[in-house]
Amino acid sequence: MDNSINNINPELIAKIAQISSVLEVSGYPKPGNVHRTRDFHDMVFEDFIISGIVIGDTIREAASFGSEINNFISFKEANIGKYILKAVKETDKWISNNTNLGIIMLLTPIAISAAISNNIDELRENIHNIIVNSTVIDTVALYEAIGIADAGGMGDTDEYSVTSEDATKELIENNLNIFDVLTISSSWDSLAKELTNKMPVTFDIGYPTFLKLNKEYSTNLATITTFLTILSEVPDTLISRKYGGEKALEVSSLAKEVLDSLDIDEDLNTFNKKIKDFDDYLFENKLNPGTTADLTASSIMVSLLSDYY
Repeated sequence: MDNSINNINPELIAKIAQISSVLEVSGYPKPGNVHRTRDFHDMVFEDFIISGIVIGDTIREAASFGSEINNFISFKEANIGKYILKAVKETDKWISNNTNLGIIMLLTPIAISAAISNNIDELRENIHNIIVNSTVIDTVALYEAIGIADAGGMGDTDEYSVTSEDATKELIENNLNIFDVLTISSSWDSLAKELTNKMPVTFDIGYPTFLKLNKEYSTNLATITTFLTILSEVPDTLISRKYGGEKALEVSSLAKEVLDSLDIDEDLNTFNKKIKDFDDYLFENKLNPGTTADLTASSIMVSLLSDYY
């Protein structure tokens, strides 16, 4: 394979983003989340498939524009907020509920970075450059995207609350970029923490797990194992916001128990039963590790991109 960066063109990056979104939701049974045999009352499997497809054009546009960084534009001109908002608006045309805001927030900087990076280390560093060098214009667009998606808990702080009528004015007056705003919420929101700390869960946990397993076993097993691995090590902040930190830790502990029962080369029966029971338990108790699902999608995307370095 030619390892030139020219292989990762915007068209390919967009396809990888779409595939990553679709593979994530297709993981079966991915405990506590919508998957191919589990719908929620307000959103169904097909909603997520559609969401994964319709962001493709915007991701391609973002990657195409980002490919000019260091040539004709700077990191400050990457327009990450614009593309996050555009992807959310496109999703909103097709789906009535927020199905992919978190995924869009993670995959957009990955896509822009992929267009200018020659290896995984550069990919990771450039994602950080894009976030750190964002502008207040990007933040205003991000807040609008969060408002459209109606993402409970995101941006809800005493300062600069996304639900505040004065939010835009306050952001502009204080010249806060995306990095600044997400840093404020990073102590209780792992997606914010991910985007302000060079994506440690994606690059250090999820990507290596999916990459290894996907080469040796089924993509489905790689997906759900990546999800469980992340959940076992990083308590899900969507759960902690709704039910408290102790409940999130309990779910992580249960995920580890299921993961420990996995014997890929011997017998999958015990694992299959445990993961099905875990899925039922989370569903019946309305415990939805949605942030973990987002981080699984970003992990899959980085893994698929790594094939071209």
